Amino acid sequence: MPAFILQFAHCHEDFRLAELDALSELEGVAVRYDAAGYSAESPILVVEIDSAASAAKLVRRAILIRSVSEYWGSGATYAELFAEVKRTPDRWNEYMQKSFKFTVEGFGRSLTQKEKVAVIESFSFLGFEGPIRMKDAEAEFLVCEEYGETDLPVPPETPKKLWFGRIVGRGSRHLIDVFDVKKRKYLGNTTMDAELSLVMANQALAQPGTLVYDPFMGTGSFLLTCAHFGACSMGSDIDGRQIRGTAGFRRGVNGISANVDQYQVADRVLGSAVFDISRNPWRAGALFDAIVTDPPYGVRAGAKRLGRKNGTVPQKSFTVIDGVENYKRSDYYPPTVAYEMSAVVSDLLAFAAERLVVGGRLVYWLPTVADEYEPEDVPLHPALRLVANSEQPFGSWSRRLITMVRVAASPERAASQVAAHDPAHKNFRDKYFNKFEPL
Repeated sequence: MPAFILQFAHCHEDFRLAELDALSELEGVAVRYDAAGYSAESPILVVEIDSAASAAKLVRRAILIRSVSEYWGSGATYAELFAEVKRTPDRWNEYMQKSFKFTVEGFGRSLTQKEKVAVIESFSFLGFEGPIRMKDAEAEFLVCEEYGETDLPVPPETPKKLWFGRIVGRGSRHLIDVFDVKKRKYLGNTTMDAELSLVMANQALAQPGTLVYDPFMGTGSFLLTCAHFGACSMGSDIDGRQIRGTAGFRRGVNGISANVDQYQVADRVLGSAVFDISRNPWRAGALFDAIVTDPPYGVRAGAKRLGRKNGTVPQKSFTVIDGVENYKRSDYYPPTVAYEMSAVVSDLLAFAAERLVVGGRLVYWLPTVADEYEPEDVPLHPALRLVANSEQPFGSWSRRLITMVRVAASPERAASQVAAHDPAHKNFRDKYFNKFEPL
């Protein structure tokens, strides 16, 4: 198959291949690449795809891929690069009379305009006779000088690798600005940033004809991004104040409904409900094509479930106030207790195993203590297969985006499988506020 150059954004490096694989399945485009040869320190990955049209389709909604280019050549020096390009002169003929432009970029070093012009002029041997157009050119060519990452105050003068190709498609990184949380009408203290919300929508294979559910919806970020890609979405939370907008940074704007209207997805965001997910009212059986969520783990908000702490008086819920029993009043807030993180995740997997359709995906965040984490810490379930585990580090702790796919038809036969030892996410809230000192 023809070779293509994927140009990644230099961020969230551990998420790149997971998103690429998800897009391959989502778009139905087969992609071949050497995973062992992938480097998080490089913005380039050479892949094989059957056509330029398929390559463009693959990346059209990518968040971590900037562009895909038809591979024309590479080398450690321009002499090597030019030699490879000159081995396929038949490829040039198609573009001889077309308008064109060159995009010259440096990775690990900024290039001056003078340097970029010199690079462009060095490709004059191609003999293109069409007009140069900086906008809406019929053909755009990418030259990438890869210098690599360095801690030196002055970057190296000589690139480690040079890449050249014809750009055939671009990702959707502009959506990061569209969904920028700073621009939202309603915002809470647990709102997920736009870039990762969009990546999660891709991981979940959100698309028209699918139903996506967030059981810890908070201010509803995932409902918005999944709906943008065409999915119908809905959510729930034990705390209705976040949903209604009576809690959060920007109150009095009608809560998440303000964001739904802002992004014009009211026809796809089906609604929200308030209940404890561990005592949910959903009917038994497969309901959802994807579950996308960020369970509260205590850094900004601790997880809660219905229950009474020792010493509380159950009868208070039945006290009559103004002629109405307390638990029937609109302002009644039922008593809750802490919901320990490992129990949250175990229950989440059991819920997903029962409520996801076969082939459906569970995409969720798992917090871990950096020094304690082991791969075996990720909870498993016989009805769910782990397909991706991507880390976002924060120093002493990190969070991992876990993606699982429902594979078994009878999840009732077994419960979640947890590590034999205490996983790094157990009692995470206590560890976090204890500065990760031994408890």
